[in-house]
Order: sequence, then structure tokens, then C-alpha cells
Amino acid sequence: DFLNFILELEKTKPVIVCGDLNVAHKEIDLANPKTSRKNAGFTDEERLGFQSILDAGYVDIFRDLNPNTTDAYTWWSYRANARANNVGWRIDYFCISQKLHSSIASAENLTSVLGSDHCPITLSFK
Repeated sequence: DFLNFILELEKTKPVIVCGDLNVAHKEIDLANPKTSRKNAGFTDEERLGFQSILDAGYVDIFRDLNPNTTDAYTWWSYRANARANNVGWRIDYFCISQKLHSSIASAENLTSVLGSDHCPITLSFK
């Protein structure tokens, strides 16, 4: 339903989807992918759901601009000192319309900003 909604919006204007989507898309997007395969947020079904957004023409702009960047997480459990040890997940995204791609200057995770189990993410335009 959500994908259909943004596809309808796309007919009249470019779309930016931003937020905590509660899924780590690829193994590079979490610290312990092997032990997390069946955990909520990294199931095959959830990852396929996220992939359907990309297959519809949207771009995970952080990953597009930083294809090999590891340890770039946006969420850490409050347990076991996870944030201090950077044992996290990248579950917060900007997915943008392909039409906006050339307008993007950067997408960053502000990991030094504390106060939540998530960090802010930014999208900067040229």
C-alpha cells in the first residue's frame, strides 16, 4: 500500500521517503548479519519489501553515494554498550526519486549526535 501511495505521488512530483524503516537492507547495513538473519528487521521478507521500493525506481541515496562504507549505522540497542562499540544497524533512510539524484550533494549519518538510540540522518542538495 505504501509503495502504491508513493508511486501515485511520483506521477505529479518527485518523492523523498525519509525515516526509520526498521529494516537493514544488506549485510553491510548491520554489524552482525550472520547472527541476525531471522531477527525482526533483517528477515528475508522485510528485506524484499525494502528492495521493492528500490525496484520501483527509488534510490537509497546514502548507500548509492557510499557503496562500500561499513559501520555506518543509524540505530544501536541500549544493551551491551552497543553504541560505544558501534554494534548497530542502518535502518533509517532517504529513498529518493531517480529524478532527484543529480540534485543531491550528500547524505550523512550524524553518529556523534546523542540523545536517542537513533542518530539523525541528513540529505543535502546542490
